[in-house]
Amino acid sequence: MAVSTGKFNTFTFFKLPSAWWCGVRLRHMDEKKAIVTVRHKWFNQNPFKSMFWAVQGMAAELSTGAMVIAQIKESGKKISMLVANNNANFSKKATGKITFTCEDGHLIKEAIDKTVATGEGQAFWMKSVGVNEDGVVVSTFNFEWTVRVKK
Repeated sequence: MAVSTGKFNTFTFFKLPSAWWCGVRLRHMDEKKAIVTVRHKWFNQNPFKSMFWAVQGMAAELSTGAMVIAQIKESGKKISMLVANNNANFSKKATGKITFTCEDGHLIKEAIDKTVATGEGQAFWMKSVGVNEDGVVVSTFNFEWTVRVKK
């Protein structure tokens, strides 16, 4: 995959500044898996002294969307992408360093290939699981991504 984590983190500084300032960082990405971390700090907390749910959402979305962006770039086609739907479950207060992992990269290529072949939009769900430093799941996010060849 041609997109490096360093270049992607620079991209977030310029194109997703709220995520960058909150500490959301891409740590690993390949065709199948992406890992994003964010650390609980005073500027990304809620009134209950844990990480604000939207900060967790930014990190979780980046763990899915970074792979979509990279695979679209790799395809060489002009393809639009959009989150059509999402849901989340919060199972523990998010404090300390939270690591979001998505292992659904295998779903992207099939959707890209279908939209290129048919010209019709394609939708697929990707899951990102956030765990704290003890390995305890704090939140699980699901994102329905849509891809479509640009006309």
